[in-house]
Amino acid sequence: QVQLVESGGGLVQAGGSLRLSCAGSGRTFSSYAMGWFRQAPGKEREFVAAIDWSGSSTYYADSVKGRFTISRDNAKNTVLLQMNSLQPEDTAVYYCNVRRGGTIIYWGQGTQVTVSS
Repeated sequence: QVQLVESGGGLVQAGGSLRLSCAGSGRTFSSYAMGWFRQAPGKEREFVAAIDWSGSSTYYADSVKGRFTISRDNAKNTVLLQMNSLQPEDTAVYYCNVRRGGTIIYWGQGTQVTVSS
């Protein structure tokens, strides 16, 4: 059974940092792009960041560019999201995903990030 399990969420004050981790199991994702979305209460799920299979290309939403960094460790089947300078508007459930071509084929269950002002 394929699973993506996120961890690292929590409560942090504005200006603080968190590092999210997403560990895959059940198959190897080293040949697939991976990424993160987030969903705030009452809002649609939105793109945050993505990384290609090799880790050489990364993509970010304008709202997080310069503050968040996505990376991956294919040996550990893991994708990471380092989040710095967090703001209350970053409060959301963060979901990792695996993409094949233009289609997201797997989602994690999500991890809550809450940023207090």
